[in-house]
Amino acid sequence: MKQYTVIIGIGIVTITIMAVIFGMDILKLSISIQEYDIFVDPILDKQNMFVMGRVTIQNTGSQPLTNIHVNFGEGDTLDLGILKSGQKIIVSPPPENPMEFVMVSADNDIFVNKAYREMPKMVGMMGS
Repeated sequence: MKQYTVIIGIGIVTITIMAVIFGMDILKLSISIQEYDIFVDPILDKQNMFVMGRVTIQNTGSQPLTNIHVNFGEGDTLDLGILKSGQKIIVSPPPENPMEFVMVSADNDIFVNKAYREMPKMVGMMGS
């Protein structure tokens, strides 16, 4: 009886080790995180009296991004320095900026050029 218990125990341990090894390989394929990657989302929020622009910048890579430079156009620039992996920051262009596009660059060949998109109107949210 002891011999069967040892064989069953070895079989269970072997199956567990194989499941962990194969599971790690499959996990690598399903989670595609690049070392250096960035998400940029420029938004225009048009109010009755004014237009507000904001740019969300997030490091979506697994390594810190360095030497981050934001160009709002018309000579308006901002140096952010470093963003850690997963870190998000929201910046705004200067008030006189035409807010047509934003360019974000960083070390390791990171460059994104995006036009501002208009924030959707919230219709029917307020009671009459």
